[in-house]
This record gives sequence, structure tokens and C-alpha cells, in this order.
Amino acid sequence: MPAPAIEALLAEHAELELRLADPGIHADAAAARKLGRRYAELGPVVAAARELDTARDDLAAARELAADDPSFAAEADAIAARIPALETRLAELLVPRDPHDGDDVVMEVKSGEGGEESALFAGDLVRMYTRYAERRGWKVEVLDAVASDLGGVKDTTLVVRGSATDGVWGSLKFEGGVHRVQRVPVTESQGRIHTSAAGVLVYPDVGEDAAVEIDEKDLRVDVFRSSGHGGQSVNTTDSAVRITHLPTGLVVSCQNERSQLQNRARAMEVLRSRLQALHEAEQAAAASEERRSQVRTVDRSERIRTYNFPENRISDHRIGYKAYNLSTVLDGDLTGVLDALAAADRAEQLSS
Repeated sequence: MPAPAIEALLAEHAELELRLADPGIHADAAAARKLGRRYAELGPVVAAARELDTARDDLAAARELAADDPSFAAEADAIAARIPALETRLAELLVPRDPHDGDDVVMEVKSGEGGEESALFAGDLVRMYTRYAERRGWKVEVLDAVASDLGGVKDTTLVVRGSATDGVWGSLKFEGGVHRVQRVPVTESQGRIHTSAAGVLVYPDVGEDAAVEIDEKDLRVDVFRSSGHGGQSVNTTDSAVRITHLPTGLVVSCQNERSQLQNRARAMEVLRSRLQALHEAEQAAAASEERRSQVRTVDRSERIRTYNFPENRISDHRIGYKAYNLSTVLDGDLTGVLDALAAADRAEQLSS
């Protein structure tokens, strides 16, 4: 990135620092959160740019001193050897960011082929993502959940919310697709290994910020009795809401709020996020000749990962990642595979 562009980022970072120091900005929690996330995004860029500038200044000084005293030559050479790595690091940080990286995430997990075993595995995935969120200090809100007979998950919708400076989409955006499991199901009496799968759909929770417009005439709204948690009043009234967007066939349900009005409002936010994600996916498809990341999926049609219990192995098929720590991954330690996916995406962007 040219020097003027870097200077612009440094100026933006300084301006954000001043604005965040103003107590008045924190009266609007949403605005303060947005500014805080942008400030946090720019922090590593600013630090890398300053470190590179310092190294270049030190190199110039060391070379000047070496002209009069040869003993400084070794120091100049050592500094010069560091600069290419610093330049590469800054270049990586300056790769254009996904504009949604600071957003919260809506995640849908559905059982697929494999009957009850698939539902049990879908439940394992929900627990995995919930525990990962807990490790990161994020909050998970269950909007809708349909359980299976053995305690698995047939269909659930979650919202994962990050902190004021830590967005969720940047970490979980590569999780959409088919997740396959190989293990001996609890329903298997002869100890045979079965293969089943569950589908994950993940998209940014843009809510009211969505650019798409929704015509009320395009909606079918159904109300029904909640089957989830929430107390007696929730379970004995028609407070749950299901909204169908007729032009696309998208269906969104919410039943965990206490009133029908609240459930409808939350379902509409999720629907707007789904439609925005669909709109952006269509734009990306229209520009398919341009870069399309190998690690991004926008639906559940692609098998992205296998969880092999007999070998305690997790494999991500998009980047050839393998690790033999499946038990810790399912307990929420997703750092290894998520870091590998992010690194592959950055490398692809740099090469293109």
C-alpha cells in the first residue's frame, strides 16, 4: 500500500483515539462499539507501520555511523536483515479486510443424513461453537431450537455476539458447509462405524444495517406455541413466530423471547441478515471471474470438514488441514483450524 494510504490509516487511528476518549461518545453504546472495533482493527497496522519506520530510521543512522566507524557495520546489517520481514508483515496486515469482520454472527445448525446420529452430532457442533464462544468471552443467544428424541439438535439458530473490540465474523466466517462425522453411534449395537453429517450456515448479523429492503407483502407470518425454555407464559401462549419470505423461500423462526412482538422483531432482524448475505453471495457469483476464496462457502452444499472419532482426527478438506486433537476441538478449542483457515485466505489474497 502506498505511503499516503498508510498515513491515512495512521490519521484515522489517531482520530478514533480522540473520539473514544470523549465520554459523550459512550452515551450511544452501538456507536461506541463500532468505533472501538475499528480502532482495534487498525491497532496492529499502526504498530507494524511504526516498527518498520523505526527500523528504517535505525538503519539509516547505523549506516551513517558505519561510514566513520566500521564497528557499526554489523549492526547495520542486522537491522537491514529485519526489514524485509517487517515489510511482509505490514503487507499482510494491509490486505483488504472483509467489511463484516467486526460483525456479530447468526449461525444455523441442522441435522442431515444419518437420522438420530446426525442430530446428536449437530448437538455436538452447537456445544463446540458455544464453548469456543465462551473461551473468547462472547455471548451466545439461542433464537430457535428443535431437539431430537435422544437430546440432539434437528435445527437451531444462534446469534454469537462479540465484545466491543472483538468481532465474531472474522473468526467464524469459514464454518459454513457440511460437517461430516465418522464414529460408532450410540444407537449402534454392533460397534460399527457410521458416517453422518450436519449442515452449518453462518452469516453476519447486520440487522437494521442491512441494505436490503423487505416488502411486508412478501412475508407470511405464522405464530405457534413455543417449545423452548422461557417459563410458563412462553410455553402456554402463541408467542413463537415463523416468518417466510415468499420470493426466496427463506424461513426464519424465533421463540425464545417472551412476547410475540419481540420474537417477530428478532426474526425480522435475522431475515434481513439472511437476505443481505444472499444478496452479497449473488454479487460475488456475478463477479465469479474475480477472486473467490477457496475457504469460503455460502451454503451447506459443500463438505468442508470431517471429524473422525476412531483416529481422534479433524480434517478440513479445503486447505488440507489435519490435526489429531478432535476431543479438544469439540470442547471448544478451535484456534488451530480457524487460524489455519485465516492464514490460507490471507495467502490467497496476497498471491492474487
